[in-house]
Amino acid sequence: MNPFITLGGGCFWCTEAVYLRVQGVTAVESGYCNGHTIHPTYQQVCTGTTGHNEVVKVSYDPAIISLRELLEIFFVIHDPTSLNRQGNDSGTQYRSGIYVTSDAEREVAQAVIAQAQTVASQPIVTEVLTLANYSKAEAYHQDYFANNPDQGYCAFVVAPKVQKFIKTFASKVKSD
Repeated sequence: MNPFITLGGGCFWCTEAVYLRVQGVTAVESGYCNGHTIHPTYQQVCTGTTGHNEVVKVSYDPAIISLRELLEIFFVIHDPTSLNRQGNDSGTQYRSGIYVTSDAEREVAQAVIAQAQTVASQPIVTEVLTLANYSKAEAYHQDYFANNPDQGYCAFVVAPKVQKFIKTFASKVKSD
């Protein structure tokens, strides 16, 4: 089984769409984590009262891509200085977060944050916490961008993030 990292970078449709295109990523699953409701629904998470964050669980092959490289992508595809907001999406469910399962992952995350802070114009607010209370999101959220490319949010929010990844990390894009 490949290692994984769980990331919250705003709407999980955006983050999932990018990581599905990264060389060495073996699976991406949209879900919710670090809240107090057991197996919350999307409607519950959207209220902002469950404490959950919209996240993606990114499984990867460390022989092809490192955790550090995955996190470097993460800090380019979302705004880690925006507290509880990404673009027009606001609420604690859109917070920037890295959810780890080991001290080694935490150390890498903290090192990448320190590196990103050297070029950020504002303080980075990304939380680094132990992964807790993870639930897979509903089936219709999985592969959302691939299944709904012409939907308004996908066309105007997700697609530009995917294009930014492709332009910035051309050598890391999966070949089809």
